[in-house]
Amino acid sequence: MSAFWSWFIIVLVVVNVVGCLWLLWFTGRRRPDLKAGAQTGHVWDGDLREYNNPLPKWWINLFYITIVFTIGYLVWYPGLGAFKGIGDWTSSGEHDAAVAAAREKLEPVFARFEGKSVAELATDPDALELGRSVFANTCATCHGSDARGAKGFPNLVDRDWQWGEPPDVILTSVLHGRQAAMPALAPALGSDQAVTETVVYVQSLSGQKVDPALAAAGKPRFEMLCAACHTPAGTGNPILGAPDLSDDIWLYGGDFESIRTAIVQGRNGQMPAFGPLLGDTRSRLVSAWVYAQSQADAAQEAQP
Repeated sequence: MSAFWSWFIIVLVVVNVVGCLWLLWFTGRRRPDLKAGAQTGHVWDGDLREYNNPLPKWWINLFYITIVFTIGYLVWYPGLGAFKGIGDWTSSGEHDAAVAAAREKLEPVFARFEGKSVAELATDPDALELGRSVFANTCATCHGSDARGAKGFPNLVDRDWQWGEPPDVILTSVLHGRQAAMPALAPALGSDQAVTETVVYVQSLSGQKVDPALAAAGKPRFEMLCAACHTPAGTGNPILGAPDLSDDIWLYGGDFESIRTAIVQGRNGQMPAFGPLLGDTRSRLVSAWVYAQSQADAAQEAQP
């Protein structure tokens, strides 16, 4: 904070406090020319009259006590410009102390799961309950409270994994994040017709009803520009984070316009790394919960 703004705030606060003191003194004194019980002449509803009496002493004294408290507060805590207060209090210090206290309380709870594999944790009900809490606090904003995702944020319970399904791969995603980049291919395709043909062919890979002639024209373009990442059959490549285009599960949408936008403009999906925030044990717990949800969903789908 600059010196100007510091002094501006100090002067503003002091003027307000002094002004309140003066206002209390002025309104609390009894004018000698007015007798007790004198009326102002204001009448409401025919019988409600206003008396010209000062505020009760107890009421005024409460205001004085409030002002004394204000002065003490501004001396102890920061509030007067750049003055830090004699109590050496900071909001960041209070936050750090609260976090340290919470960690001291919670660490014994998490300690029993330290070093266990994601697959092992996925079979432990207590671990899954903790993982669910970590997910709700950290991941649900993007992936939804039920982990079924939204447009641009993948569904985590459907067995369709862009980077692979093994538990350790999920843990890698949580710890280190993911960066999925698809370049804009419109310049390479060269024309709107070529883009349309490629879009139609991509739709055909997932079994959508399309114009066979357009799809046939788009196939060589797909094989030339897209198959290196998505494979010639469009089944994707988890190593590259290239999604499966043949299963009719779409991160950004499988309609014509959504696919066209992806081809023309590209996509840039990013998941931040949560390792620095969660640490290893909490990352394993939330990975185990996510893995367990996908396995439960798969088992449910397998039932006749």
